[in-house]
Amino acid sequence: MTAAVDVLIPTYRRPAALAVTLTSLCAQTLRDFRVVISDQTEGTEPTQSGEVQAALRVLRVHGHAVEVHKHLPRRGMAEHRQFLLDQATAPYVLFLDDDLILEPDVVERMYAAIREERCGFVGSAVIGLSFLDDVRPHEQAIEFWDGPVQPETVRPGTPAWERHRLHNAANLFHLQQRLRLSPRQQRKYRVAWVGACVLYDTAKLRAAGGFSFWPDLPADHCGEDVLAQLRVMERFGGCGLIPSGVYHQELPTTIADRRVDAPKVLR
Repeated sequence: MTAAVDVLIPTYRRPAALAVTLTSLCAQTLRDFRVVISDQTEGTEPTQSGEVQAALRVLRVHGHAVEVHKHLPRRGMAEHRQFLLDQATAPYVLFLDDDLILEPDVVERMYAAIREERCGFVGSAVIGLSFLDDVRPHEQAIEFWDGPVQPETVRPGTPAWERHRLHNAANLFHLQQRLRLSPRQQRKYRVAWVGACVLYDTAKLRAAGGFSFWPDLPADHCGEDVLAQLRVMERFGGCGLIPSGVYHQELPTTIADRRVDAPKVLR
Protein backbone atom coordinates (compact mmCIF):
# COMPACT_ATOMS: atom_id res chain seq x y z
CA MET A 1 0.00 0.00 0.00
CA THR A 2 1.31 3.47 -0.90
CA ALA A 3 2.15 5.66 2.09
CA ALA A 4 0.82 9.19 2.48
CA VAL A 5 4.36 10.60 2.73
CA ASP A 6 7.71 9.42 1.42
CA VAL A 7 10.55 10.73 3.60
CA LEU A 8 13.54 11.19 1.27
CA ILE A 9 16.96 11.45 2.94
CA PRO A 10 20.18 12.07 0.99
CA THR A 11 23.21 11.18 3.09
CA TYR A 12 27.00 11.33 2.84
CA ARG A 13 29.58 10.28 5.46
CA ARG A 14 27.31 10.87 8.46
CA PRO A 15 26.31 7.59 10.12
CA ALA A 16 25.89 9.00 13.63
CA ALA A 17 23.98 12.09 12.49
CA LEU A 18 21.78 9.98 10.23
CA ALA A 19 20.98 7.66 13.11
CA VAL A 20 19.87 10.60 15.25
CA THR A 21 17.66 11.88 12.43
CA LEU A 22 16.10 8.45 11.93
CA THR A 23 15.50 8.09 15.65
CA SER A 24 13.46 11.29 15.68
CA LEU A 25 11.34 9.82 12.86
CA CYS A 26 10.58 6.81 15.04
CA ALA A 27 8.57 9.00 17.43
CA GLN A 28 6.50 10.91 14.83
CA THR A 29 2.77 11.11 15.56
CA LEU A 30 2.03 10.79 11.83
CA ARG A 31 2.42 7.08 11.22
CA ASP A 32 1.71 6.77 7.50
CA PHE A 33 5.12 7.31 5.94
CA ARG A 34 7.85 5.40 4.14
CA VAL A 35 11.57 6.17 4.46
CA VAL A 36 13.90 6.23 1.44
CA ILE A 37 17.62 6.80 2.09
CA SER A 38 20.21 7.37 -0.61
CA ASP A 39 23.88 7.19 0.37
CA GLN A 40 26.73 8.59 -1.72
CA THR A 41 29.64 7.71 0.55
CA GLU A 42 32.53 6.20 -1.37
CA GLY A 43 34.50 3.29 0.07
CA THR A 44 32.42 2.71 3.22
CA GLU A 45 28.84 1.81 4.10
CA PRO A 46 27.60 4.23 6.79
CA THR A 47 24.04 2.93 6.48
CA GLN A 48 25.34 -0.46 7.68
CA SER A 49 26.67 1.02 10.93
CA GLY A 50 25.19 -0.31 14.16
CA GLU A 51 23.47 2.93 15.12
CA VAL A 52 21.79 3.38 11.73
CA GLN A 53 20.69 -0.26 11.55
CA ALA A 54 19.22 -0.05 15.06
CA ALA A 55 17.11 2.99 14.09
CA LEU A 56 15.97 1.30 10.86
CA ARG A 57 14.86 -1.77 12.83
CA VAL A 58 12.73 0.40 15.10
CA LEU A 59 11.14 2.12 12.09
CA ARG A 60 10.31 -1.25 10.54
CA VAL A 61 8.88 -2.58 13.81
CA HIS A 62 6.63 0.51 13.85
CA GLY A 63 5.31 -0.51 10.45
CA HIS A 64 7.27 1.86 8.21
CA ALA A 65 8.67 0.55 4.95
CA VAL A 66 12.35 1.45 4.52
CA GLU A 67 14.48 1.53 1.37
CA VAL A 68 18.23 2.12 1.34
CA HIS A 69 20.02 2.91 -1.92
CA LYS A 70 23.68 3.30 -2.81
CA HIS A 71 23.80 5.98 -5.48
CA LEU A 72 27.16 6.60 -7.15
CA PRO A 73 28.97 8.29 -8.78
CA ARG A 74 28.37 11.65 -7.14
CA ARG A 75 27.08 14.21 -9.63
CA GLY A 76 26.00 16.87 -7.16
CA MET A 77 23.11 17.43 -4.78
CA ALA A 78 20.60 18.31 -7.49
CA GLU A 79 21.12 14.97 -9.22
CA HIS A 80 21.02 13.19 -5.85
CA ARG A 81 17.69 14.82 -4.98
CA GLN A 82 16.28 14.01 -8.41
CA PHE A 83 17.26 10.37 -7.91
CA LEU A 84 15.34 10.33 -4.63
CA LEU A 85 12.34 12.04 -6.20
CA ASP A 86 12.34 9.37 -8.91
CA GLN A 87 11.88 6.73 -6.18
CA ALA A 88 8.81 8.44 -4.72
CA THR A 89 5.35 6.90 -4.98
CA ALA A 90 3.54 8.85 -2.24
CA PRO A 91 1.40 11.95 -2.93
CA TYR A 92 3.71 13.96 -0.66
CA VAL A 93 7.49 13.86 -0.26
CA LEU A 94 9.44 15.17 2.71
CA PHE A 95 13.02 16.05 1.77
CA LEU A 96 14.94 15.71 5.01
CA ASP A 97 18.63 16.41 5.55
CA ASP A 98 20.64 13.79 7.44
CA ASP A 99 21.62 16.01 10.39
CA LEU A 100 18.36 17.09 12.02
CA ILE A 101 16.29 16.43 15.14
CA LEU A 102 12.50 16.64 14.79
CA GLU A 103 9.96 17.07 17.55
CA PRO A 104 7.33 14.29 17.44
CA ASP A 105 4.51 16.35 15.88
CA VAL A 106 6.50 18.00 13.07
CA VAL A 107 5.58 15.74 10.15
CA GLU A 108 1.92 15.61 11.16
CA ARG A 109 1.71 19.41 11.40
CA MET A 110 3.38 19.85 8.01
CA TYR A 111 1.09 17.25 6.46
CA ALA A 112 -2.01 18.95 7.86
CA ALA A 113 -0.85 22.36 6.62
CA ILE A 114 -0.10 21.31 3.04
CA ARG A 115 -3.41 19.49 2.73
CA GLU A 116 -5.23 22.52 4.09
CA GLU A 117 -3.51 24.98 1.75
CA ARG A 118 -3.12 22.69 -1.30
CA CYS A 119 0.08 24.59 -2.09
CA GLY A 120 3.36 23.35 -3.51
CA PHE A 121 5.36 23.00 -0.31
CA VAL A 122 5.42 23.59 3.44
CA GLY A 123 8.74 23.96 5.24
CA SER A 124 9.88 23.78 8.85
CA ALA A 125 13.09 25.80 9.05
CA VAL A 126 15.91 24.44 11.18
CA ILE A 127 16.95 26.09 14.44
CA GLY A 128 20.52 26.21 15.78
CA LEU A 129 20.18 25.98 19.54
CA SER A 130 23.83 26.92 20.08
CA PHE A 131 22.60 30.45 19.25
CA LEU A 132 20.09 30.64 22.11
CA ASP A 133 21.97 33.58 23.65
CA ASP A 134 22.43 35.31 20.28
CA VAL A 135 19.20 37.30 19.96
CA ARG A 136 18.89 39.19 16.66
CA PRO A 137 15.74 41.36 16.59
CA HIS A 138 16.89 42.95 13.31
CA GLU A 139 16.56 39.54 11.61
CA GLN A 140 13.16 38.58 13.00
CA ALA A 141 10.80 40.28 10.54
CA ILE A 142 7.99 37.94 9.55
CA GLU A 143 5.12 38.17 7.05
CA PHE A 144 2.23 35.90 7.96
CA TRP A 145 -0.20 34.42 5.49
CA ASP A 146 -3.54 35.66 6.81
CA GLY A 147 -5.41 34.14 3.87
CA PRO A 148 -4.75 31.17 1.58
CA VAL A 149 -1.16 30.61 0.48
CA GLN A 150 -0.78 31.98 -3.04
CA PRO A 151 1.87 31.69 -5.77
CA GLU A 152 4.73 34.18 -5.44
CA THR A 153 7.73 35.11 -7.54
CA VAL A 154 10.88 35.51 -5.44
CA ARG A 155 14.28 36.23 -6.94
CA PRO A 156 17.78 36.93 -5.55
CA GLY A 157 18.26 40.62 -4.87
CA THR A 158 14.57 41.43 -4.35
CA PRO A 159 13.09 42.57 -1.01
CA ALA A 160 11.37 39.20 -0.61
CA TRP A 161 14.79 37.51 -0.80
CA GLU A 162 15.67 39.11 2.56
CA ARG A 163 13.11 36.89 4.28
CA HIS A 164 15.83 34.24 4.49
CA ARG A 165 17.39 36.08 7.45
CA LEU A 166 14.59 34.84 9.72
CA HIS A 167 16.04 31.34 9.36
CA ASN A 168 19.51 32.30 10.60
CA ALA A 169 20.82 31.11 13.99
CA ALA A 170 17.92 30.68 16.49
CA ASN A 171 15.81 33.59 15.18
CA LEU A 172 12.73 31.45 14.61
CA PHE A 173 12.91 30.04 18.13
CA HIS A 174 13.24 33.48 19.68
CA LEU A 175 10.33 34.77 17.63
CA GLN A 176 8.00 31.89 18.43
CA GLN A 177 8.72 32.43 22.11
CA ARG A 178 8.10 36.17 21.89
CA LEU A 179 4.82 35.63 20.04
CA ARG A 180 3.85 32.79 22.43
CA LEU A 181 3.09 30.43 19.59
CA SER A 182 2.58 26.71 20.19
CA PRO A 183 2.03 23.73 17.89
CA ARG A 184 -1.72 24.10 18.43
CA GLN A 185 -1.48 27.76 17.37
CA GLN A 186 0.90 27.38 14.45
CA ARG A 187 1.04 30.09 11.80
CA LYS A 188 2.01 30.02 8.15
CA TYR A 189 4.39 32.68 6.87
CA ARG A 190 5.95 33.87 3.63
CA VAL A 191 9.42 32.57 2.84
CA ALA A 192 12.25 33.11 0.42
CA TRP A 193 13.04 29.42 0.84
CA VAL A 194 13.33 26.79 3.58
CA GLY A 195 16.32 24.53 4.01
CA ALA A 196 16.67 20.94 5.19
CA CYS A 197 13.06 19.99 6.06
CA VAL A 198 10.50 20.61 3.31
CA LEU A 199 7.29 18.73 2.50
CA TYR A 200 6.24 18.94 -1.15
CA ASP A 201 3.16 17.97 -3.05
CA THR A 202 4.85 15.35 -5.24
CA ALA A 203 2.88 16.10 -8.39
CA LYS A 204 3.44 19.84 -8.05
CA LEU A 205 7.18 19.41 -7.50
CA ARG A 206 7.39 17.23 -10.59
CA ALA A 207 5.24 19.65 -12.61
CA ALA A 208 7.70 22.43 -11.74
CA GLY A 209 10.58 20.28 -13.00
CA GLY A 210 11.81 18.86 -9.70
CA PHE A 211 15.60 18.84 -9.75
CA SER A 212 15.85 17.93 -13.44
CA PHE A 213 18.03 20.99 -13.99
CA TRP A 214 20.96 19.04 -12.53
CA PRO A 215 22.77 18.53 -15.88
CA ASP A 216 23.09 22.33 -16.17
CA LEU A 217 25.17 22.50 -12.99
CA PRO A 218 28.70 21.31 -12.21
CA ALA A 219 28.95 18.54 -9.64
CA ASP A 220 30.11 21.07 -7.04
CA HIS A 221 27.18 23.37 -6.38
CA CYS A 222 24.76 24.50 -3.70
CA GLY A 223 21.28 26.04 -3.64
CA GLU A 224 19.59 23.28 -5.64
CA ASP A 225 16.81 23.04 -3.04
CA VAL A 226 16.35 26.81 -3.18
CA LEU A 227 15.95 26.82 -6.96
CA ALA A 228 13.42 23.99 -6.88
CA GLN A 229 11.39 25.80 -4.23
CA LEU A 230 11.42 29.09 -6.13
CA ARG A 231 10.02 27.32 -9.18
CA VAL A 232 7.35 25.50 -7.17
CA MET A 233 6.43 28.68 -5.28
CA GLU A 234 6.01 30.65 -8.51
CA ARG A 235 3.42 28.18 -9.81
CA PHE A 236 1.76 26.76 -6.71
CA GLY A 237 2.80 28.77 -3.64
CA GLY A 238 4.73 27.69 -0.56
CA CYS A 239 5.06 28.66 3.09
CA GLY A 240 6.94 28.11 6.33
CA LEU A 241 5.50 26.96 9.66
CA ILE A 242 6.10 28.54 13.05
CA PRO A 243 6.73 26.96 15.52
CA SER A 244 9.20 24.90 13.59
CA GLY A 245 10.13 22.02 15.90
CA VAL A 246 13.20 21.13 13.81
CA TYR A 247 16.72 21.50 15.17
CA HIS A 248 20.04 21.40 13.38
CA GLN A 249 22.82 19.17 14.66
CA GLU A 250 25.18 21.96 13.54
CA LEU A 251 27.79 19.72 11.95
CA PRO A 252 30.28 20.97 9.35
CA THR A 253 28.83 21.08 5.85
CA THR A 254 29.64 18.25 3.47
CA ILE A 255 29.46 20.70 0.54
CA ALA A 256 32.71 22.59 0.82
CA ASP A 257 32.74 24.27 -2.60
CA ARG A 258 29.77 26.66 -2.68
CA ARG A 259 30.89 28.97 -5.48
CA VAL A 260 28.11 27.83 -7.84
CA ASP A 261 24.77 28.83 -6.29
CA ALA A 262 21.97 27.32 -8.36
CA PRO A 263 19.34 30.11 -8.09
CA LYS A 264 21.93 32.71 -9.04
CA VAL A 265 23.24 30.88 -12.12
CA LEU A 266 20.02 29.25 -13.36
CA ARG A 267 16.93 31.41 -13.64
